Amino acid sequence: MKIYISADIEGVTGVTHWDETEKEKPDYNEFREQMTAEVVAACEGALNAGATEIWVKDAHDTGRNIIASKLPREVRLIRGWSGHPFSMVQELDHAFHGAIMIGYHSRAGSDGSPLAHTMARGITHVKINERYASEFLLYAYTAASVDVPLVFLSGDEGVCREAESLNPEITTVPVMRGMGGSTLSIHPKLAVERIRHEVERTVKEKKPACRIRLPDHFSVEVGFDTHAKAFRASFFPGVSLKEAHTVQFETDDYFEVLRAFLFIL
Repeated sequence: MKIYISADIEGVTGVTHWDETEKEKPDYNEFREQMTAEVVAACEGALNAGATEIWVKDAHDTGRNIIASKLPREVRLIRGWSGHPFSMVQELDHAFHGAIMIGYHSRAGSDGSPLAHTMARGITHVKINERYASEFLLYAYTAASVDVPLVFLSGDEGVCREAESLNPEITTVPVMRGMGGSTLSIHPKLAVERIRHEVERTVKEKKPACRIRLPDHFSVEVGFDTHAKAFRASFFPGVSLKEAHTVQFETDDYFEVLRAFLFIL
């Protein structure tokens, strides 16, 4: 059994400020360690459930955060960014039996985390078919496009609620709750224990029920914090300016949505 894991850091337990997510800041190393620990826990849970091969995408910022030497031997680690539109789920394809997301966070424009955003801090909102979209939704749909069930997600309470509303069969482990500029987080060791246990249970029991139906058509809207960014984005093929700060895009092909996002987000 082959499992794919995509890992971010803003939804790792305890992460509250941008300084804890950026390599050049002194607070970063502590949370890099916790990101690694939560990914290791997911790997161990999947292996306990019968996985024989696991691919992990380090999907935060530089793509060079996870401490490779701490991962199980069965893991292949994708570091950096290739430039492929699949981005945070680079190399995901139909050969995988399930996908897992670790450390994901609430969407731009929401109050689920002090670090709520979608792809870039200058984005005020992303909508797909009138549904506000987080990075979770963007790559849940990507998994659906290659017929891979998304079986598990950990992160803040806001993104976990979003996952449950998309498909209640997706197992979620919320590790924190955002309150204004603060967070209320569970203990780092408890987060690791819950992730390991729930990944193992879910991979064993719930893979088929976690499949997500991909819409037949995609009406996309992206809001920017400045009109200049929206104006620039409007020159990508198929993208048009809807309002001063907002662009829109229509297609039946989700890969074309991802291709547009690669250039405008």
